[in-house]
Amino acid sequence: MSQVMDFESLRRAMADNYDQPEGPARNARAEQLLVEAEKLDIPLAVIEALGHQLKVYNYSSEKDKMFVPFARLLRMWDERPEDFDEYEVHSLHWVFKWMSAGMLGQPHIPLASIEKWLGEMEHRYRLAGHSERAVRGAEFSVAAHIGDLERAERAYAAWLAADRDEMADCHACELHDQGWWQARRGEDERALELWRPVLEGEYVCAHEPHAVLASSLLPLLRLDRLGEARAHHLRGFRLVRAMESMRGSYADHVEFCALTGNEARGLELLAERPAYFTDSGEPRSKLDFLAVVALLMGRLVERGLGERTVPGPAGREWTARELAAHARGEALSLAARFDARNGTSYVSERTRERMDRRPLVDRLPLGVRVVRAAPVAAPAPAAPAPERGLAELLAEARRLSDALHPASMDAWAAVARAAAAEGTELDPRDQADLADHEALSRGPEGAALFDRAAELYEAAGDPGEALAARTRATFVRALTGQSDDAPETVAGLRERVLALFEEGATEVRPTASVLVGRARILMHRLREDESVAQAAEEAVRELLAFAEPHTCDVRLASRAAEAKAMLGELAGRAGDAEAGAELLARAAEEYVAAGLPWFAVEHEARLAGLARQLGDAEGAQRAARAALEHGREYLEPVGQAQLHLQLAEVLGASEEFPEAAEHALEAAHWADEAGEGPTLGAWARYQLGGFLLRQGRFAEAAEVLESALPDLTAETHGDGAIVQTRWWLGDCHTELGEHRAAAEQWLKAAEIARHWPQQRDHAMLAHLAAEALGRAELPAEAERAYARAGDLWRELGNTHGLVRALRARAWLAARGEAGLEAARELMAQAAQECASAAASAADDDTRDGLLTELGHTHRQFGDLIARSAGEEADEETMRTAFDEALRHLTEAIAAFESLGPGARDARTGAELAAGWLEADLRRPDAASARARAVLSAYEDAEADSDAETARARRAEAQRMLELVTAHLEE
Repeated sequence: MSQVMDFESLRRAMADNYDQPEGPARNARAEQLLVEAEKLDIPLAVIEALGHQLKVYNYSSEKDKMFVPFARLLRMWDERPEDFDEYEVHSLHWVFKWMSAGMLGQPHIPLASIEKWLGEMEHRYRLAGHSERAVRGAEFSVAAHIGDLERAERAYAAWLAADRDEMADCHACELHDQGWWQARRGEDERALELWRPVLEGEYVCAHEPHAVLASSLLPLLRLDRLGEARAHHLRGFRLVRAMESMRGSYADHVEFCALTGNEARGLELLAERPAYFTDSGEPRSKLDFLAVVALLMGRLVERGLGERTVPGPAGREWTARELAAHARGEALSLAARFDARNGTSYVSERTRERMDRRPLVDRLPLGVRVVRAAPVAAPAPAAPAPERGLAELLAEARRLSDALHPASMDAWAAVARAAAAEGTELDPRDQADLADHEALSRGPEGAALFDRAAELYEAAGDPGEALAARTRATFVRALTGQSDDAPETVAGLRERVLALFEEGATEVRPTASVLVGRARILMHRLREDESVAQAAEEAVRELLAFAEPHTCDVRLASRAAEAKAMLGELAGRAGDAEAGAELLARAAEEYVAAGLPWFAVEHEARLAGLARQLGDAEGAQRAARAALEHGREYLEPVGQAQLHLQLAEVLGASEEFPEAAEHALEAAHWADEAGEGPTLGAWARYQLGGFLLRQGRFAEAAEVLESALPDLTAETHGDGAIVQTRWWLGDCHTELGEHRAAAEQWLKAAEIARHWPQQRDHAMLAHLAAEALGRAELPAEAERAYARAGDLWRELGNTHGLVRALRARAWLAARGEAGLEAARELMAQAAQECASAAASAADDDTRDGLLTELGHTHRQFGDLIARSAGEEADEETMRTAFDEALRHLTEAIAAFESLGPGARDARTGAELAAGWLEADLRRPDAASARARAVLSAYEDAEADSDAETARARRAEAQRMLELVTAHLEE
């Protein structure tokens, strides 16, 4: 610095520095400011600079630097207490508590020195007339740390019994420590009850609820309150992420990940804070961190990922196995240093216990995006099944095939393995069935195997099944675009199988298989060629007529149900959604009645969509729930994700947001398991974030939406989803008080929306961004954003939006460099826009809305002018400003009065504001008249007599009358 600061500049610099993020840069600035303070030759300046240094050290990773400035400060107090003002005296005694905690966290400081310090603290507090509450709290911390549990209980009781005074920690911090002790004693429910006021926001401070949210994670997991644990992790990690001094709480979040199957998330947390591996300024929190690193790495090694590269101390690459050994060794070494200081083995025992904890849940979906570290933990292997012979395996495969069970393909695969292992050649019929099921398992690549199955069926003397297999081959080729003549081919197969059936040369099952294949091929062709609609319907009705007499056979019951589902699709395509929904419902019911619930899933999912289209919310929910219930045991992860997401969207449409969020969470999890995280998973996270937002769970919503954003693309999800995500994020940031971040999200969303044909969203986003920039105290940026929004509102013909932007710009001008004249011009322009639009309004409702806006504009105009006078203005300036303000308030009253009783509250508000100005201008009669006008306005408002606004207006008017009367009597 080139020149010496004065004292006030120094104070401003210290205040600015304290607002900076925690860390070495802030600490270094505090050290520079102490040097500047020493140049002033003002003892109080040095005292304040030392106090500032202590604060930033305490809330950083360099807590070990606190002791030197405190010793100097204490010496200055002992030598010249008169140099301290009241605030600095309080601060000095407050910092005694930091010293106690700081000493405890440094293993090189002897226990005897800490005990001596406790005595010194008690002595000085007694001299200063303070309660012993803070002293007993500090004693409790020492006893709990060294494992002297009896002393800890005594100190805990004495701490709570002592009177709270100005030296007691804030309620939030005290409740955190009390809950921590209860959780340590195994009283998790009691701990959470103690923490409740902090978690609900009744008590907060700079580091709470951050620490409580972190400390609550393990108790919640132990109590199986998994939803709350998830919420506390998402909400709490967001708070501690930027707080360098909260390494211990950060460690709790890493531990949570290790104990809930979220190892990948844990690795991401480690990567965010590489300095935590080595920062040595607070050894106790370093021990906490290394212990959970060892725990997390141990989980990865157990999962077979010991050779995976992981984040670790700088300077080299680490595998999970290497870091597990390193972190464990470092943690135990550090714990041993504490135990050597304390004369116990307690810290080492607790550290080993933490490093060796077992997972409390196999998987706890969080809803946030991660790069998976490992698959979900597999269940413990069952006892080995007894060896089964080929004959038994064949019987099981046939049983499952006859039941149309999804496991039948695996059963036939087991037959193939057993036959190969035994060197047994299956008979032609078994070979045919084996080839047929292998073809089914190949999906789009199964056509050639179906042809092979057909040959084997013919060799086995079953021409009907051969035709059925050829029909399946034709269907696969139609699906994959390999056959343009599939309808003609399957028509020939139909004629042949019906002829065989008529001759008694084949049975019902293969005949129905050919008919269902023909119907499927024509239904598929219908999606591209409407001209086959009649042929498709005829094929479906033929199938239904053939199958229905035989539904006692599960295969034929399946064909009949499928035919009804096809008829439902045809009805929907023809515009008869109600008939389509009814047919789909009947098809699903018949599948379930036949013991084939897995086939009902597809149709129930489609039914849910049709019910939504028909406005049948209850029916949509019922169908979506049924699909999920029937598919849960059989579907692959991607199918699970799709069904959970469908139910989430159905529930969300009915504003059942808590349950909708649960299913969106499951959808995100299953999408990640399926490898569809960037596509389906991102959409599920987008939905989940919206559902959380609508519940007021803003921190959780922000975490999820920020996680979704990198994967959302215009090509896959549409730019509307990206804009909505950023819009919601802006809402979250606003509710969390993060106004600059809100503005950033809304401006980015506006940049996308500006390319849309409809510009209302663009205008709204620009306006929201302007409001956020204003709240973030960035007036120049806010002015530009309001101007942009105003231009857009004008282009849209939206007078309300334009006027509000102009009014906001007026207030910014009045408070900034542009000044009162610019503000006056902007307000006048706003009033003119309202008046002109109202005069040309197309209908009464539009006119009344614009007159309301005009009234509010004049009201704000009056307030702006009145406030411009300021407390230091001379009497003439103030009188001129108040007279001008009164003119605008009178215009506001007139505008509101023209709107009748509906605008009474707005009118009386303006009337009271005018009355106070009249009183300030020493016009008691005018002020009294305005007060009486307000009282009169509510005389006939008996229905509103209990309304809060009516009561407040009457009370204010009565107070005005009393003050004016008292002034007249003086």
